[in-house]
This record gives sequence, structure tokens and C-alpha cells, in this order.
Amino acid sequence: MAPKTVKNPRKTARFYRDNPKSRAKKNAAQRKLNKSPENKKYRAELNTARRKAGVYGKGGKDFSHTKSGRLVRENPSTNRARNRAKK
Repeated sequence: MAPKTVKNPRKTARFYRDNPKSRAKKNAAQRKLNKSPENKKYRAELNTARRKAGVYGKGGKDFSHTKSGRLVRENPSTNRARNRAKK
């Protein structure tokens, strides 16, 4: 399901909305990255941890990898904000 459209999209969202060729290029790069074996393994580890904790598919906290490689529960907004552009 597509995300809801917002009344005031930010700079990046506006750019990709107005430049379909750039959006297609970005999506192609993202597809390539997402199907790499390393990324699949990374996502599988997190999904396994969520299933084991009994929260898979129910919302709630995310699991994330620490620098040492351990899995910890973490607030989704904190986890997903870590490697994105800051406002």
C-alpha cells in the first residue's frame, strides 16, 4: 500500500515527485541494494528477532544492530532517523 500523501512534502519528496526520471533511477539503485545477499541476511536477522519476541507484524519497537553486533529493542523513530538526513 502506498504511503499517504501529505499537504506539505519536504524537499526530497518534492524533488522526486517533480523528476520522474530521477525517481526511477533512485528506485532502480534501491532495488539492487535491497536484493544483495548482505542486506537480505541483515533483514532476516531482524525479522527473526521480532518473531521470537512475539511482536512481528504488530507494531511496537524495532530491533536494531549495535556496533558490537548485538540486537536491541529501540524506538522506531530513533532507529530510522539514524542514517537519514537531519532536519
